[in-house]
Amino acid sequence: MSILVVGSVALDSVETPFGKRERVLGGSATYFATSASFFTDVNLVAVVGEDFPQEHVDFLRSRDIDLTGLSRVPGETFHWKGYYGYDLNEAQTLETHLNVFQHFKPRIPPQYADAEYLILANIDPELQLEVLKQVKRPKLVACDTMNFWISSKPEALKEVISRVDIFIINESEARQLSGEVNLVRAARAILAMGVKNLVVKRGEYGVLMFNGSSLFAAPAYPLEEVFDPTGAGDTFAGGFMGYLANIGDTSEEAIRQAIIFGSVMASFNVEAFSLDRLRTLTYPDIEARYRDFKRMTHFEEVGGL
Repeated sequence: MSILVVGSVALDSVETPFGKRERVLGGSATYFATSASFFTDVNLVAVVGEDFPQEHVDFLRSRDIDLTGLSRVPGETFHWKGYYGYDLNEAQTLETHLNVFQHFKPRIPPQYADAEYLILANIDPELQLEVLKQVKRPKLVACDTMNFWISSKPEALKEVISRVDIFIINESEARQLSGEVNLVRAARAILAMGVKNLVVKRGEYGVLMFNGSSLFAAPAYPLEEVFDPTGAGDTFAGGFMGYLANIGDTSEEAIRQAIIFGSVMASFNVEAFSLDRLRTLTYPDIEARYRDFKRMTHFEEVGGL
């Protein structure tokens, strides 16, 4: 089954304690689509400028990502510049140049309109609502957001939340959106906005999933080296949604398993700058790390309570 992703394709300049890269491939839709492409077919809707290198287009096509919805328009591509200190959980934004992304108005090609799985990546919630008007009712709709939209367009965002099946957000954003410091209370407040499942990304501390009746917690995969966490959340979402689309199951059990696959994909992404690790990744690599993850979190009861 195919996934439709609507979001940003960007050129990023990133510096961490372990290196620096200038104008490398980035963007929420890029990370999501590349990650999801290991599991299922992906259709991408985004915009780039005249400066966007053809080699990046070729890479996305090499992943069998359908780029019918990728528009190239006059101007420069969205550019983000950021810095990470030794605390790799938070990026310091140095520059943001929206460029052609500032006037992005998603137009869903007719062949994408009946996609069964839809991810509304990090874009203006008013645009997310416009996308929902252009598609038939998918089997599963998920969305992501960021602190800027939480503070600038809270009502539109809450409308989006009420209309999706899965809301993916990071820990600080969950607190900001809910006004609650405690994550459990924050989750309860966000679920009250109408979403069925809430997935909270916690960086090196893993992932929490709430659905109103149960809680699922998954750790992050322990790594010896982390070079660049840019796009890890979108890579997680791509693995998560890609796996669900692959198996065609949206039950709670499937969502729990998909969280592990998403965590596996994110763990690979941070091992190199930009999408460099995903360029060399193979599905056997994913399966092996998934098995490691399962062994890492499994235990047997050896005594009574």
